[in-house]
Amino acid sequence: MHTRASEVTDFNQDLADLVADMYVTMEKAPGVGLAATQVGVGLRVFVYDYEDEAGNPVRGEVINPILKVGEIEAGEADWDTEQEGCLSVPGERFPLKRADWVSLSGVDLKQKPVKIEATGWLARIFQHEFDHLDGILYVDRLAEPHKVDAKKIVMKNNWGKPGLTWLPGKDDLEG
Repeated sequence: MHTRASEVTDFNQDLADLVADMYVTMEKAPGVGLAATQVGVGLRVFVYDYEDEAGNPVRGEVINPILKVGEIEAGEADWDTEQEGCLSVPGERFPLKRADWVSLSGVDLKQKPVKIEATGWLARIFQHEFDHLDGILYVDRLAEPHKVDAKKIVMKNNWGKPGLTWLPGKDDLEG
């Protein structure tokens, strides 16, 4: 999870199957985004599924994404409006400052260009998933004291240990 994913070079059935499986996993988890690295595949691919303020679905995949990020406001993250969770750190949420604007580009499965400017929650989703592709978990970005709290939770649960896995939507979190 802390390794940068490789560029996708082969747009084949294996990639199509991976993306289809990622959508299913994301839905069952449930989540609003999922990076290939979260399912053990070191490729620069993520999927997302979000409902905008008008209730319209915003769903897609981005392969070999490039993300331009706006400024991050100074100050402490707000617990009510800037809280994040992650399928790789199940059941936990912490406040994290993110940029309110991003520009995302890449391609989809058909190698058609993807270009999306996003604000608010969708911008946060894109930053979160893009970080996964660069080997960064949101808990790695937390400010104190949340960073210490997250580290204790990760250690207590033995997450990140070789051989220990959790499949979103399949494994029971309670035991």
